[in-house]
Amino acid sequence: MENPTNKKWYNYFLSVDQPGESRGEPGVPSDAQQASATPRGAAQTVAEIASGVTSEPKFTGPVANPMSFDEIYGAAEINPPQHGYTILKIIELLHSEHIRNLSREVKRSSLLLALEASGVKAEEVVQDAVRRDKALDTYERLQQKALEDLEARKTKESQELQAEIERRINELQSRVQANNDEVAKGKEQFYGWQLKKQQEEQKIGDAVSYFTSEKPISTAGEASASPAPAAKKP
Repeated sequence: MENPTNKKWYNYFLSVDQPGESRGEPGVPSDAQQASATPRGAAQTVAEIASGVTSEPKFTGPVANPMSFDEIYGAAEINPPQHGYTILKIIELLHSEHIRNLSREVKRSSLLLALEASGVKAEEVVQDAVRRDKALDTYERLQQKALEDLEARKTKESQELQAEIERRINELQSRVQANNDEVAKGKEQFYGWQLKKQQEEQKIGDAVSYFTSEKPISTAGEASASPAPAAKKP
């Protein structure tokens, strides 16, 4: 998973200044620093808050529509707190017509004042963001694993189908070759018989020539010399 401190939006509310790194006049905290101060002090870093969310999300239900992040959050059992201030609520406020055109610092101050008025600590919102981010990262890994498994299964299936295709092709080619061999063998037998037939007819023709000058025996493809009987008149 990506290091939480590398995600810029984690820095939206909380100061990551180290102790002794003040802004403005020495000893006088800025308005933003005052607004962002927590019981543990402004020196608390985003990394410390993110590290407080140690448990990995567990998906206890199916996600029918992966394009619905609400379904993903619900399947990961990320429920909004009673005060309602989640990172999604903050996103909604940022896009509201009241502050969307203001400067970043004014937006930040406005959001912190809204959280303070509701008794919500800024780190609670960051923790909600971390939990949702972890849920998205975990779901991404699950989806990627499912995709890899699908690819592996389909690749194996395709290889088996290709092998079946090749086996079937070889089988059909063997049958075609067997047919061609059978026809060639039939022709060879027929031509061999035809040659012997001609030789037999020649011997018969030679023998019968001692008894008639006609050629009643057809040889070598000759038509029979025997005249057809004439039709009788009634």
